[in-house]
Amino acid sequence: MVAPMRQELVELGFEELKDSKEVDEKFSRKGTTLLVINSVCGCAAANARPAVKMSLKANKKPTYFITAFAGVDREATDKAREYTLPYPPSSPCIALFKDGALVHMLERHHIEGRPAEMISENLKETYEEFC
Repeated sequence: MVAPMRQELVELGFEELKDSKEVDEKFSRKGTTLLVINSVCGCAAANARPAVKMSLKANKKPTYFITAFAGVDREATDKAREYTLPYPPSSPCIALFKDGALVHMLERHHIEGRPAEMISENLKETYEEFC
């Protein structure tokens, strides 16, 4: 069931995270990293994933793209959420890191009920500032 939802991000160049070791390795890289905690919910399908796709048309973009699937890639998701502290767990969520430090976070309540275009513009502005 989650395969097509995973594929949406993989086709955009996202690296899938499967365990905590991979998460730590990805966050140790220099540069900017966009993390998407993916989900089966409607707001991920209608808002989060389309917004991320639209945002990648920006002039400036993150260096790396990573994703974990909430409820499926449990170990990776739990470890990735340690990097998004002090924010509580949120599915979906979109976070930007610079040199491993969290610089921008969109929680579910920022995604749900908002058009993908609005979320995309928020991400593009964030890329402009940090990437």
